[in-house]
Amino acid sequence: MNGKADPRAAGERTTTRARLDRGRGALGPALELVHTGRAPTRAVLTAELGVTRATAGAVAAELEALGLIRVDARPGSAAGSQGRPSHRLEVAEDGPVALAAQIHADGFRAALVGLGGRIVATAPGCETVDADPAKVLASVVEAGAELLRTTGRRCVGAGLAVPSAVAEPDGLALNPLHLAWPVGAPVRRIFAECVRAAGIDGPAFTGNDVNLVALAEHRHGAGRGARDLLCVATGHRGVGGALVLDGRLHTGSSGLALEVGHLTVNPEGRPCHCGGRGCLDVEADPLALLVEAGREPGPELSLLRQADDLLRTRYDDPAVRRAAETLIDRLGLGLAGLVNILNPDRIVLGGLHRTLLAADPGRLRAVVADRSLWGQSGGVPILPCTLDHSSLVGAGELAWQPVLDDPLTALAGTAG
Repeated sequence: MNGKADPRAAGERTTTRARLDRGRGALGPALELVHTGRAPTRAVLTAELGVTRATAGAVAAELEALGLIRVDARPGSAAGSQGRPSHRLEVAEDGPVALAAQIHADGFRAALVGLGGRIVATAPGCETVDADPAKVLASVVEAGAELLRTTGRRCVGAGLAVPSAVAEPDGLALNPLHLAWPVGAPVRRIFAECVRAAGIDGPAFTGNDVNLVALAEHRHGAGRGARDLLCVATGHRGVGGALVLDGRLHTGSSGLALEVGHLTVNPEGRPCHCGGRGCLDVEADPLALLVEAGREPGPELSLLRQADDLLRTRYDDPAVRRAAETLIDRLGLGLAGLVNILNPDRIVLGGLHRTLLAADPGRLRAVVADRSLWGQSGGVPILPCTLDHSSLVGAGELAWQPVLDDPLTALAGTAG
């Protein structure tokens, strides 16, 4: 040996390192493609990432080694197809999960959410919400921790959905109007402390419940493929809205964008908690439907359940039909104003609004078209949300986001 370095070997090592770096940089984008169902095969993954087949194969293998996806190297061929089918890519059914929690006016619930927006397990819901947010959050986190102990699943983090605008950067619940919580409660800090006290690994996040409905529907439901998605929903009380632009939630400069519940749709209407009158928040929620229909709300079921049941089972009752038409007209007026301002390419409706759409889809779409500047010419598709427990799925998405951004770094920070 003459002691001289082989330039070819050095060049090969450099090329190998470059491929490895490219592959690591593609791990997050690749995982998101599989997570959202946009890359069901390795061939699609290769095309979407703009890399070679070898690099795509290495990326898929690394994600499989991390326990995040499953690669089926021997998929069956479709009838009449030619050539060898591409490897199929699926999220790992037994992979890690996120702890997801939801608080609403009529209770709270915890769940485990896997990749692909799959709810792996749910804890029995609680139907009362204490006036002390620390007690409520400790209870819902303990319910989630019990799910983790029972299933033995690895946890990447925790996400919380609350019925309030959440101010950034401190994670304060500014208007928990339908809870007895104090205004400005530091829900993110309290939630994170409860998560750590329960021995749960990974970061903790908090977001507005309708924002998280929009995020979940955009990635896994009726909003998939939309570029500018508007989501409007009424859950147990009040009305919320959210906007997804180019795949990301638009929350404004401090997290307070899209407070659509306080659009005025009936100037002579009911007093609103915000101090105004006739806001969408009190003119198009479950309580408004029950009142318009002349029904006295009962204590045995949530307001959302009572209103939903009324629409589904008694729509032939003239009083119920008139009440539904009144709410549809008010909702349509609010949606038309939002269309004029935001020009979305799709609208999805959740909660009671989904049921109102199903009851009379033609009326709602006609009101929006008649009142919006662009409705007559183009029309905006108005669709029902399709996910069950979409707020929980969205809360899970918050916890999964660091993994989607950088799988290697995020998973290094959680216990195996």
